[in-house]
Amino acid sequence: MVVSRKKRGETTKALEEVIRKKSQWKDIMRRLVKNKLGTTGLAIVVILLILTIFAGVFTKYPYADQDYSNIFAFPSWQHLMGTDNFGRDLWSRLLYGGRISLLVAIVAVIISIGSGMVFGAFAGYFGGKIDTGITRFLDILMSIPSLLLAIAVSAALGSGPIKTAIAIAIASIPYDARVMRSTVMSIKSNEFVEAAKATGSTNVRIIFRHVLPNTIAPLIVSASLDIGGNIMAISGLSFIGLGVQPPIPEWGSILAAGRLYIRDFWPIIVFPALFIALTLFGFNLFGDALRDALDPRLKD
Repeated sequence: MVVSRKKRGETTKALEEVIRKKSQWKDIMRRLVKNKLGTTGLAIVVILLILTIFAGVFTKYPYADQDYSNIFAFPSWQHLMGTDNFGRDLWSRLLYGGRISLLVAIVAVIISIGSGMVFGAFAGYFGGKIDTGITRFLDILMSIPSLLLAIAVSAALGSGPIKTAIAIAIASIPYDARVMRSTVMSIKSNEFVEAAKATGSTNVRIIFRHVLPNTIAPLIVSASLDIGGNIMAISGLSFIGLGVQPPIPEWGSILAAGRLYIRDFWPIIVFPALFIALTLFGFNLFGDALRDALDPRLKD
């Protein structure tokens, strides 16, 4: 009978925990939906993702097809955003280029968040000499401007989507690690961590089983904001010839190829810049709204 009551108590607590978490996420979604700027940013991001992922549905010209009889055509029903100096459809190249830009940005975020999570978690949890060593290493990386560091790494690795993602990720690791470190330092003194230590759990198990799952909220916010910044960094590297290079279409490389013709043919500069600006604007609006929605101090 005692065992039965104990089991019922554990089951009740588990159900209460599930209900509490569902209630928290429902409250977060409610605050996110109420934020008009956040929903606008989310709408921009979703539209861009649909256009780029399903680019073949929204374009009728392959991005590499050249038509020398139709060079520098201004926007029309046949070519929505005109054609470039090789007669290639700009609308098609921008949509397929968006795939590369977004893919590289997301891969860079995954690498930087994953690495920053490990560095920050160990520094914040153990403290002492481990914290000092990791923090000093991060300070060295942070002393170099992030774009300059990305340029140096990209120059060493060479061009290409994956190499560009690695270069941008290395430049972002110190910032993500510091966010993780401060979050872990505020979590490690909680009762559930002390309980895990009392039951004999190892430090590595506590970090990965109990601490990291409770740092998801700031990581989601950091990732959403980082993607917008990474888009700008990718375009900048491609523009100066160190990122994704032709014949692969990418917004920065399209801008770089069109800068010679800006006085005579404005679409080749205006439309790629518009795609970059809209993407950055959308992710920043959504990231800010998500940060506000996940902040329990802003509950109404």
